[in-house]
Amino acid sequence: MRVMILGIGNMLMSDEGIGVRVVQEMESRFRFSPDIEIVDGGTSGMELLEPMMNLDHLIVVDAVRSGDPAGSLIRLEDDEVPALFQTRLSPHQLGLSDVLATLKLAGGFPQHLVLLGCEPESLATHMGLTPSVEAQVEPLIEAVLAELAKIGQAPLSGLA
Repeated sequence: MRVMILGIGNMLMSDEGIGVRVVQEMESRFRFSPDIEIVDGGTSGMELLEPMMNLDHLIVVDAVRSGDPAGSLIRLEDDEVPALFQTRLSPHQLGLSDVLATLKLAGGFPQHLVLLGCEPESLATHMGLTPSVEAQVEPLIEAVLAELAKIGQAPLSGLA
């Protein structure tokens, strides 16, 4: 089984960096089986194509504009995810949208895709998350762990 946890976002744009922050925290606190790859995708685009090809499970963590109050969490699954990216939050989502479309055309789309997101409060140029989004780092980590548990992939150990 090939599983990727992909955190995307721009750490220089305040809450836009939530996905990267979550995967960095997970990497520092947990050890996973070799079947699980944790990727800090930053603002990457097509360079993610090859590593994402033919995954069994892809869990993406990102800032997501849903129109809900800042800090609200969102979970989308499979075909709901590419549809979300029709409205761009940031330039990296164009890259992820392109990667997902290319994976679909090439026959390498993940068997299961989940997007775990958080409504941003601010996208201003600033290092660090706003308090409302910072408060969602731990719940997002728990949500990723819950997704992994559904497929029988718990962490091998916690480092913290």
